[in-house]
Amino acid sequence: MLSYLANFEEYFGPLRLLRYITVRAFFGAGTALVIGFLVGPWFIRKFRALKVGQHYDDDRTGDIATRFDKKNTPTMGGLIIFLSVFTSALLWATPNVWVLVALFVYAALTVAGFRDDYLKVVHRNRAGISSREKLLWQSLVTLIALGLLLCHPLSAAKVRELWVPFFKTAVIAQMPWWLLLALIYLWVVGFSNAINLTDGLDGLAVGCTITVALVFAIMAYAAGNVRISDYLLISYVPGVGELAVLCSALIGACMAFLWYNSHPAEVFMGDTGSLALGGLIGVMAFMIHQPVTLIIVGGIFVMEALSVIMQVGWFKYTRARGGVGQRLFLMSPIHHHFQKLGWPESKVVLRFWVLSLGFALAGLATLKLR
Repeated sequence: MLSYLANFEEYFGPLRLLRYITVRAFFGAGTALVIGFLVGPWFIRKFRALKVGQHYDDDRTGDIATRFDKKNTPTMGGLIIFLSVFTSALLWATPNVWVLVALFVYAALTVAGFRDDYLKVVHRNRAGISSREKLLWQSLVTLIALGLLLCHPLSAAKVRELWVPFFKTAVIAQMPWWLLLALIYLWVVGFSNAINLTDGLDGLAVGCTITVALVFAIMAYAAGNVRISDYLLISYVPGVGELAVLCSALIGACMAFLWYNSHPAEVFMGDTGSLALGGLIGVMAFMIHQPVTLIIVGGIFVMEALSVIMQVGWFKYTRARGGVGQRLFLMSPIHHHFQKLGWPESKVVLRFWVLSLGFALAGLATLKLR
């Protein structure tokens, strides 16, 4: 909203700077960072007073929970990120269909994640909301988001284009609605659950989210700039550059949260944060025409999700063949496999951050390789 102050530059010259996305992205990141630092301690104190801590079961986590003493650590910390991102984005991003859809998906999935955490930590319901209810909620959010994009004149045609790395033009210029729905659904739900699976060690998920958000801030800015997009031979999407401000706010909020989530964590983001962050990143990837690139940039999240799929699939396959059921990994998601091998938690997290940075650089390289 503050971008509209640029219309009053004749009264105060420096206000013209608010016309520039880069300036507002910088302030967006700073605002989210400050909000996160201000509200973080208050939320943590409230969570502790209300005893909304994570409860681990020995049969589920084995020696890992006791080894790192995570029992009763406050959860629902995703509210810190949400408040920081939402407030900062409302202040610094110019409202358009891209920003509003992204914020809708983020807010709606935050509600679903909060309900899941609430049932787990307050009502001591280990399962939280059922998988069916979670999928129904994610499906409804995806349908509404797609409906908004298809109905708005700024996004109706652009959202139907399918771009992939290394190609100079859209692979599919006009996707049918059913294909578009299927792809957006897979990305929103898939990455929502992938980040949820990654959020198992102090600082792991939020640290990897920072690198992904940084790359997509750059890509959103490039896609929304007619000259840069023409030079890089990528899709030009009018107005989508405002998502760079949202991504910058996400970076600032995650940096503030990482301050409290670093080992040993004072608070966990819980499903309140992980489900929503994955959905937000997934829908933004489609809006800036970089869905396939997200598989590269978010390589850690993909790796974590695949490790669970492979573990469950192989176990069921070997048991169906008359065996007792074999496992590919000592434990999944794969970050727990390395813990079982004896790696300290901090080493697992730092090495995964290094890998995440490598995936991010690889994703950025696809902008030029056409």
